[in-house]
Amino acid sequence: MKIVTWNVNGLRAILKKGFLDWVRTETPDVLCLQEIKARPEQIADEERNVDGYEILWNPAERPGYSGVATWLRRAARDVEFGLADPRFDPEGRVIRTRHDGFFLYNVYFPNGQRGQERVAYKLDFYARLLEICDRLHAAGENIVITGDFNTAHMPIDLRNPKENENTSGFLPEERAWVDHFISHGFVDVYRRLYPDRVQYTWWTYRVNARQRDIGWRLDYFLVSEALLPRVKDVVIHTDVMGSDHCPVSLWLE
Repeated sequence: MKIVTWNVNGLRAILKKGFLDWVRTETPDVLCLQEIKARPEQIADEERNVDGYEILWNPAERPGYSGVATWLRRAARDVEFGLADPRFDPEGRVIRTRHDGFFLYNVYFPNGQRGQERVAYKLDFYARLLEICDRLHAAGENIVITGDFNTAHMPIDLRNPKENENTSGFLPEERAWVDHFISHGFVDVYRRLYPDRVQYTWWTYRVNARQRDIGWRLDYFLVSEALLPRVKDVVIHTDVMGSDHCPVSLWLE
């Protein structure tokens, strides 16, 4: 099973950059998109009726903002939208689907770079999601969380850690929440497989950052420890263009 996550930074924009050709070539079993910035009715029929895929949408109430979509080649056994919390659900940040042996969360975590209020909102979002995941783990369920975490976990996960110690996305309190997920039964499978590899998934559009590889690893797969035997590989597709993020793929047996 091949699951791909990608923050596309605007679905309407990336559709003009060969996105559907890429989907048809890669044929992921599940494709998790974040920051789609669109509602289904804003997409042409032929672009939202792709052969072989059912598309689940969770757009934000605010036009042109946030939003996630999950593309499925095989129907999910169960679907839920949001975190059942009015603080977060209007921003269209979560789709949960159930597959054979696990729940899959497609998540666009909040960005904290608009001030301390949004940092606090982001940390509350982490807490709410972990609360739900703890209940699922306690019930014996397995989970895959993927998407744009908007946090680089460790110094290896961004090019200039010292310069960004006071920048949202690398604040100690944000990084601590990734630690909390790991201490609650999750594994960052990319870092488990490749403990010393330096790769990024996001580059600012400024200062030719992508060409110079001045980036951050913000897009993750956290999986329940019990799912580790099913993990075959995680690949960061740094060569795939079209967004300020690149796709990341997880292969499960």
